[in-house]
Amino acid sequence: MDLSMTDLERDIIREILNIGLARAADSFAVIAQERVLLEVPNIDLLVSDDILARVREYQSRHVPIQSDIRGDFNGTTLMFFSGQHIQRLSRVCLRMQTTETLEVNELQESLLLEISNIITGALVTQLANILKANIYGAPPTAPHGDIADVMDGLLPEHQLQPLIFSVITQFSDKDNMVELPLMLFFDRETFTKILEIIRSYDFLGSQMSA
Repeated sequence: MDLSMTDLERDIIREILNIGLARAADSFAVIAQERVLLEVPNIDLLVSDDILARVREYQSRHVPIQSDIRGDFNGTTLMFFSGQHIQRLSRVCLRMQTTETLEVNELQESLLLEISNIITGALVTQLANILKANIYGAPPTAPHGDIADVMDGLLPEHQLQPLIFSVITQFSDKDNMVELPLMLFFDRETFTKILEIIRSYDFLGSQMSA
């Protein structure tokens, strides 16, 4: 199976993700009680080392929350909450006055898990509807330690699958531009399935007009 994408196929995948992420942004806006902007996702095919380097860079400045995607597709999402986001969400959702920090208590961690669950659930539901796939989001977790451990299920063993499809996007508050990076990963087999779906029929004509 050819894993290279034409410009049209890349645009189709980006539009599919935009639809799912727009619903996720709406869900987040309700929670945060803010107007939320969504940046157009970047779509990359990356080798494992490049992905880990990028994930670790985000982890150094954020609290990561992971939610796996299961069913017909194999993937995971990582949301990265900054200290400013944690401070704001604690005030709005928990009525807690806290400092801007990456140190969270049990209640705050539960809040971040629930937010990730809602956003990932909205995204996965839209992807399932558009791609007609049986997929669901697993309960989110808060990984501790090296983020590489989180990626074990997707990273190739013995380099048999050297590429992972990743999508990187950000939710931003228009007034303060507080970024909430969201990274979405699919393994090579799942990426192959997605390409097969969009190559099997006139995806733009039958789906984007629906």
